[in-house]
Amino acid sequence: MMYSTSHTPNSIQPPSPTSKGQLPQRLFTRREIIPARNDVLWRIERGAVRTLTWSEDGTFITLGYWGSGELVGHPLSRVKPYQIECLTSVEASIVPPHLWNQDINALLSHIQQAEELLSIVHRKPISLRLWQFLVWLSEKFGRDVEQGKLIELNVTHQEMAEVLNTTRVTVTRLLQQFEEEGTLLRHKRRVILHFQDKK
Repeated sequence: MMYSTSHTPNSIQPPSPTSKGQLPQRLFTRREIIPARNDVLWRIERGAVRTLTWSEDGTFITLGYWGSGELVGHPLSRVKPYQIECLTSVEASIVPPHLWNQDINALLSHIQQAEELLSIVHRKPISLRLWQFLVWLSEKFGRDVEQGKLIELNVTHQEMAEVLNTTRVTVTRLLQQFEEEGTLLRHKRRVILHFQDKK
């Protein structure tokens, strides 16, 4: 089973006349695949993506979640296959190699967050792994609300299971358990983390 890489072609948008030197940008729709080119990085200007690969049996392996201001692209990974999937509508700039040194902080952040996610994936028990993943998401894609921290990125139970190397059924059961404990609240299709009682 191969993950589809088909997407609607988008033309590169030329820099606006008022912003000389602006990087060319592309717009992508939710679930669209950003081209993984060997010669460029993509800087996410708006929206969220995940990088992923898959095993021989077609099991997806999520490599990371990335949002505004962060860099993604094939040059940052030796994993094959490698794919960048849009989780929302996305606006991204093409960063050519001669400009990579200007984004050193974004490159360092990429390394740090990849290692942080890797450490979470190996936590035990699975309930701690899931909770710390939700906290990690809330720090990247959350905003403070009265009840706690609202994760504005909609990640499905199946996607969480893929990240954490578990089953969708286990993720669903643990999320229900967090809800019963009062550490997680539902808000439409998103969740709010209530940190008062959860360590």
